[in-house]
Amino acid sequence: MSDLPPRDPHESFDDFDEIVGAAQTSAADAAGSRDPDLAVIEAGSRTLRTQGGPQQADVPARPEDPEVDKALREVEAELATRWGETKLEPSVTRIAALMDVLGEPQRSYPSIHITGTNGKTSTARMIEALLGAFDLRTGRYTSPHVQSITERISLDGAPISAERFIETYQDIKPYVEMVDGQQEYRLSFFEVLTAMAYAAFADAPVDVAVVEVGMGGSWDATNVIDGDVAVVTPIDLDHTDRLGETTAAIAVEKAGIIKQDATVILAQQPVDAAQVLLKKAVEVDATVAREGLEFGVVARQIAVGGQLLTLRGLGGEYDQVYLPLHGPYQAHNAAVALAAVEAFFGVGSQRPEPLDIDTVRKAFAAVSSPGRLEVVRRSPTVVLDAAHNPAGARATAEAVGEAFDFSRLIGVVGASGDKNVRGLLEAFEPVFAEVVITQNSSHRAMDADELAAVAVEVFGEDRVQVEPRLPDALEAAITLAEEEGEFAGGGVLVTGSVITVGEARLLLGRG
Repeated sequence: MSDLPPRDPHESFDDFDEIVGAAQTSAADAAGSRDPDLAVIEAGSRTLRTQGGPQQADVPARPEDPEVDKALREVEAELATRWGETKLEPSVTRIAALMDVLGEPQRSYPSIHITGTNGKTSTARMIEALLGAFDLRTGRYTSPHVQSITERISLDGAPISAERFIETYQDIKPYVEMVDGQQEYRLSFFEVLTAMAYAAFADAPVDVAVVEVGMGGSWDATNVIDGDVAVVTPIDLDHTDRLGETTAAIAVEKAGIIKQDATVILAQQPVDAAQVLLKKAVEVDATVAREGLEFGVVARQIAVGGQLLTLRGLGGEYDQVYLPLHGPYQAHNAAVALAAVEAFFGVGSQRPEPLDIDTVRKAFAAVSSPGRLEVVRRSPTVVLDAAHNPAGARATAEAVGEAFDFSRLIGVVGASGDKNVRGLLEAFEPVFAEVVITQNSSHRAMDADELAAVAVEVFGEDRVQVEPRLPDALEAAITLAEEEGEFAGGGVLVTGSVITVGEARLLLGRG
């Protein structure tokens, strides 16, 4: 039976709305302005409680100190006045100007730069874990965040504290305002966060930075670094309005992170994308290692809580590697991450011997990736996955079928309006018995009724339920999963957007 507290569904609407209103009012009084969407998320976390297990340290909650929380909200409010991550002016002019006045902090440490369509964040986390296991101090910059903005900037494998985030913003704020006054457009939200990450890494200082692009590569704000190692995860169609209509066109933009004399680690790619990437590597005298040729997955077995791998790296084979993540695609991410770290240490070029196998095993066994096939509840099992495009959805659908023995899987889908939602839904149609359509609190969210209209075309009317409010959608899906009985093996998969997953994670008591 459900762990959700019994209550009248009509009363839950009133309670939820009252708490949202109170949260918005109190936060507005405290910080001068308030993101109403965040208030909705936080209110939901207090009105919908389930058995979610201990909080994960790598997804921080709001600061407990009211003064720190107030200061963080003020920073978030200031950042929110800038261009969001979906509004772009494709150049690195502004971020380069800011780096110049900051004294080029990004030049003070070597870096591993990661682009691709899917798998970037998981790969970045694996690279970070490996480097940390070899006693290097790491900085990791990834996007978007699952729950807290501070997740985006990590030191030594953990998000920076709210206090450090605030301090870093205040340190660079005068320089940001100086550059704002000199440019045609103000620095964007993502550009300021990127500068904060590079400044925080220099201040730490870190031994190596692991940096994930926001979008594309050539004109992405992160591309003011010269990555010693450039990693390209699988390229597929996404952000086609900005990056191009074909994988080859998208590869042209992503190839922009490949710098002179770098080492390039290529995951398996479509042929046309691979050709573009290899051509760029030749032009800048970069060394290339390709998955399936120079490195790859030799063998994998399903294991409790993950999988057991044999990986072929640039320096030889690494067997009995336990990875506590599900899905074939995570095994491939692991192979890419291992090759990237080997390249960073010069394995296969300056040094012939492989990395220490025990250290590699220890690192991979400690990897986590919140919101990527993450189990947040049992009885019935609720899984979160941030797949938001057709390629990611296909990989998730395959992994769910392999890792979980669900007799009946219910989907909860809330997507952004700028995504290929039909392709996303079609990828999940074979594995969802029914789907509950909802929407997250972001202004980018696709209207639930519009998304439902597409879902009806894909699934048929009998398999689609609409619950615009995410708390109601979760309850509806859990009820549907329980219909076969307590031990029937029903499950719920929440997906469609990182924002949807982040909000569900809070609602289910994981943050």
